Amino acid sequence: MKAKSLFISAQELNAGMLFVTMGMMEILKRNIHRVAFFRPIIFKKDVRDGDISFILERYSLDMKYEESFGYDIEYVENMIAQNRTNELINQMLLKFKKLEKEYDFVLCEGIRLSFLNANISFDINMKLAQNFGSPYINIINAKHDTAQEVYESILIENETLESHRCTHFATFVNRLDYEKYVFLEQKLKDYKYTTYLLSEVEELSLLSIQDVLESLDATPVLLEDEDHTRTIRSVKVAALSLDNFLSHIEEDDMVIVPADRSDIILGLFGALYSNNYPNISALIFPFDMRAHPNVEKLISGLDKFNIPILAVDMDTYQTARKISKTHARIRVNAHRKIALALGLFNANVDTAAIEKKIKTSHSSIMTPLMFEYKLFDMASANKQRIVLPESSDERILRAAEIVLHRGVAEIILLGNEEEVKETYLRLGLDLSLATIIDHYNSPLMEEFSQTFYEMRKSKGLTLDAAKDAMIHVNYFATMMVQLGYADGMVSGAIHATGDTIRPALQIIKTTQEVSVVSSVFFMCFETKVLVYGDCAVNQDPDASTLADIALASARTAASFSIEPKVAMLSYSTGESGSGADVEKVKEATRIVKQRDRNLLVEGPIQYDAAVNLAVAKKKLPNSKVAGNATVFIFPDLNTGNNTYKAVQRSSGAIAIGPILQGLNKPVNDLSRGCLIADIVNTVAITAIQAGEKK
Repeated sequence: MKAKSLFISAQELNAGMLFVTMGMMEILKRNIHRVAFFRPIIFKKDVRDGDISFILERYSLDMKYEESFGYDIEYVENMIAQNRTNELINQMLLKFKKLEKEYDFVLCEGIRLSFLNANISFDINMKLAQNFGSPYINIINAKHDTAQEVYESILIENETLESHRCTHFATFVNRLDYEKYVFLEQKLKDYKYTTYLLSEVEELSLLSIQDVLESLDATPVLLEDEDHTRTIRSVKVAALSLDNFLSHIEEDDMVIVPADRSDIILGLFGALYSNNYPNISALIFPFDMRAHPNVEKLISGLDKFNIPILAVDMDTYQTARKISKTHARIRVNAHRKIALALGLFNANVDTAAIEKKIKTSHSSIMTPLMFEYKLFDMASANKQRIVLPESSDERILRAAEIVLHRGVAEIILLGNEEEVKETYLRLGLDLSLATIIDHYNSPLMEEFSQTFYEMRKSKGLTLDAAKDAMIHVNYFATMMVQLGYADGMVSGAIHATGDTIRPALQIIKTTQEVSVVSSVFFMCFETKVLVYGDCAVNQDPDASTLADIALASARTAASFSIEPKVAMLSYSTGESGSGADVEKVKEATRIVKQRDRNLLVEGPIQYDAAVNLAVAKKKLPNSKVAGNATVFIFPDLNTGNNTYKAVQRSSGAIAIGPILQGLNKPVNDLSRGCLIADIVNTVAITAIQAGEKK
């Protein structure tokens, strides 16, 4: 029998319980519509629980905070002390069963036993899981134990599970160094219980500026929104002269420095702009002091990069001591840490095997989150090389970091390697896994210019003109895709649509199946994803072109697990109208049916008849598409572009696109107003398209 709830538990602090919970929630949310999160025991009722807040916000769960927990530690310990354990279990069971009845799946997270009174002589997490009927996931922190001790802990915990008659789902052994990993891999080769080994990733345990802000109750002096998640690798106290102290700073240091040490402060800002010194993460002023007004004025006038500055009311020693006792947390806005954690989870966990063991609903529901997680899952399963030619744009760099850490794709950036590296380090990013190509000085330039010349000389292109073209990043990147140095390209954050499409048309060209490049938007509604085409490229397609767009859009839909049911839209349905515009749609529909007899297609059809079953029954009662359409083909760009924007703004639907189709190899265009999430999604889609081409 497949599970419809799971119970996750760890004995110790910093074992990675939220990390495993997040990995499991990713799997659940791409398969199941309504998922609930439940913590039977929380630390304090009047203090908002961090894990609950994180999960509810990140995964947009349709539940109230008050529904997501049972009781606090004080209540639990009092009930157990009064020998009312069974009553306590029943109270928690009632809350759990209510969620189980209302939701498709319940993911439970236990309390760390180290938080409970040492006099409690039983594992309350196992007792709860047993009564909930929830298969059990146990997490073991391998950080401070020997390999043999970790192995023995695995055996003991799983034997204890068996004695409690709990169903074992999986064991996660977290924070392993290389030697422990190899030892356990050999020892557990034929072990009867599913066990996943996860290596230690240092950055997940490093503090962020937000951790320090909260722990020290610090005051922001100079802090941008994106600075909160910057990583801190170590803490230094500036107790030396500037010339000596500069020799001791390292990448991502947080420096505690008195605000009246103007020499140190200005020296560290100078180091930020120098290629010869590391980039520090932040400054902290003790004694709640501020820098001299002239120093503040100088710093505020720096228009490109700045060092975040905090102030605390403690002295230098107290500040350093308190930071040393602060624990790192994964926060909902920590996109880099989240991407790194999920990349680690997906690389080491058999997510397909887990999906087979959980009870997933087989409805047609597809939420925006489910669609996004499916994109990441599909892309990471067949990783492709995507070139991003716009490395000068900060959004591109931030998106590239997420893509790399999530394992969605391999990234190639075009630009001067030294400049790109300096920029991403100053932004506090890690793009060490990206390939950086300086196209101006690349040995590929000669090959690309010659190839382009051979392709276009019949149209009057000279070799010098071909060389000039290849200097443009989009032409160079497109040729990389054409010749196999990359599998796909994403551009448009700082370039017009024509700058992205023109090189693709000249170099990559269209497939044999269609004669034009067209586009679609994935329109993500609350419970379904629809495909709209063409809303961005072809202004007034004739019947043959419209048929090409429909066929390409149907193939795109199928590639992303959306069953294509094509509605050829018009201002009339069936035989109710006439005129040149209607005749064009009729002819296009005929061509589509002739070219693909298995494709479900209806046209001409009005939008309401395509989406509404009640209207469909009146206007086209025998249609297999009407009322259930998933792919909508608009008769012209004016109609398509206005419709997708009207639907997006009035319904709150999320529009992902435009996604280009019809090319031999994938190239996709971004809006110049795109967000980081838009870039990440477009890279994932491009990677999936590239995988389909192979």
